[in-house]
Amino acid sequence: MLQAMNTGHAGSMSTGHSNGPRDMMSRLETMVMSAAEMPVQVIRNQIASALDIVIHLSRFRDRSRRVTDICEVVGMEEGEIVVRPLFQFEERGEEDGKVVGTLIRTEYKLQHTDKLRMAGIRLVEEDAVCL
Repeated sequence: MLQAMNTGHAGSMSTGHSNGPRDMMSRLETMVMSAAEMPVQVIRNQIASALDIVIHLSRFRDRSRRVTDICEVVGMEEGEIVVRPLFQFEERGEEDGKVVGTLIRTEYKLQHTDKLRMAGIRLVEEDAVCL
């Protein structure tokens, strides 16, 4: 899948299992290393180049699954993949045995907007997406 994402195919999507978005980067490294002998730096560069957004779902104590993180993979810094949270789930308690909360925007803004622009989506000053 990682190779397909790096060959110019637009709109790839895949799933993986991890404890969070940053942990997913580690899991991807491990999977590639178990399949082929490549330097870690090459693997990290491929991952950072292939992925744009990571959406993490968690299972809560009420057995529901919710989106808990929406992160952007912004590239490489000092040999590490940089993952910045755009939205994070904030729990507000429980009602009738169900976890209550919402996704809250972080201080980070989407950096890589070129693919949105090529798709005809423009970002306005208020950070809303317009079609």
